[in-house]
Amino acid sequence: MTEQRNPDFPKRPYIVNETAGKKYYCRCGFSKNQPYCDGSHKGTGITPLMVDIPEDRRCAYCGCRQSGELPFCDGTHAVL
Repeated sequence: MTEQRNPDFPKRPYIVNETAGKKYYCRCGFSKNQPYCDGSHKGTGITPLMVDIPEDRRCAYCGCRQSGELPFCDGTHAVL
């Protein structure tokens, strides 16, 4: 199966005041609850990325899905 991704990824991070715990980051781009997975990846061949946030903190989740530090933004969107 060929992976299908949403071609309209934003070229900016999602800034979230995050709470500690396990989160599922959307990698397909189809979730209506960005940056989190809502199950919209079904049938795309893409699965969400689980990340464990050890403590409450502010996070910059990658919007363009090109970061070398997924699920976090590393600034790659600035050169796309």
